[in-house]
Amino acid sequence: MKTQTLALLVAVLTAGCQHVTPNYDARFGDAVRDAKRMQTIDPDAGRKNPDMALGLDGQAAHDTLIRYHESFKEPPPAVNVINIGGAIGGGGAR
Repeated sequence: MKTQTLALLVAVLTAGCQHVTPNYDARFGDAVRDAKRMQTIDPDAGRKNPDMALGLDGQAAHDTLIRYHESFKEPPPAVNVINIGGAIGGGGAR
């Protein structure tokens, strides 16, 4: 009698694990895909008009890129902060 009850209990408990979730699985990842779509301004931008990048001629764009790359060659100058933690204006505690 005990083995039958135990077998029945195991069968009932494992039956809950066999439930398939087709509704959830079919839509798995939809929220992420929707968020990516909403964050994309214009997904067809490359196919619409190849002349969309107007405003800079070749020389101006080249010079801009050169200045941008040159800005990383040496670190920015250190800022000398004098009164760290002290009173501003020389009216410190005496």
